[in-house]
Amino acid sequence: MEKMSITLDMVQKFKEQLYYDEKSEVTIGKYMHDILCFVKFTKDKEINKALVLEYKAFLEKEYAISSCNSMIAAINSFFRFIGRFDCIVKQFKVQRKAFCSEDKELSRGEYIRLIETAKRKGNERLSLIIQTICGTGIRVSELEYITVEAVRQGQAVVSCKNKTRTVFIVRDLQKKLLKYIKDNGISSGIVFVTKNGKPVSRCNIWRDMKALCKEAGVSPEKVFPHNLRHLFARTFYGIEKDIAKLADILGHSSINTTRIYIITTGEEHRRKMEGMRLII
Repeated sequence: MEKMSITLDMVQKFKEQLYYDEKSEVTIGKYMHDILCFVKFTKDKEINKALVLEYKAFLEKEYAISSCNSMIAAINSFFRFIGRFDCIVKQFKVQRKAFCSEDKELSRGEYIRLIETAKRKGNERLSLIIQTICGTGIRVSELEYITVEAVRQGQAVVSCKNKTRTVFIVRDLQKKLLKYIKDNGISSGIVFVTKNGKPVSRCNIWRDMKALCKEAGVSPEKVFPHNLRHLFARTFYGIEKDIAKLADILGHSSINTTRIYIITTGEEHRRKMEGMRLII
């Protein structure tokens, strides 16, 4: 195998390929971050399997296994692009969790307290953003599809990760959004925008949600936009018990991804086991 180190030109061409493959901006940004981390680790050394395995061992010491596997997936994709199949390494094996930690799961009660706190602070936009994400199950990056036109129709057509799906806006949420649209004089286009008319960013939403934590009495570790999507998934599955339908609603290609979203806490498992009454 010819000696080779990674150049920024290679990375740029890979970025362009991701763009042509119609990957989302978030996905492209994640891949670029992970690949540049690997480039920094290599320090212009010759790229070979031994060096990649060394990097894999480094990741295991520095990151959670799920993060390690995500970063390995990114560099493996890059190696395929440049034709270095000899450098591809296996991801870490992870046993599927039966339940999640209670200090990570956002409860319905905590969700309600966040909304009430946002209202008390006079931040109606944030209150409705939280309810829109949790009430529809959309990704925070998909908020741009919640337009005046979509709200009036009661549904939004969302395109993400090369898939298009219809997201329903339930009547109660529709009424709240229509009032917000009217009160703020929004005639058309994206509902949730900044003062400059740009779509609100993930960072802004994350920051504003964190600012609610202390007054709402909710752990900051539980408060981030994607956890609202998880709460939607658990609530829907608790009613329907249909993981395939939930996968379609969330826009997942694999049911295995959806399973991660419906994992409940160990306490709920304990209550169910107590209810079995098998100890005489």
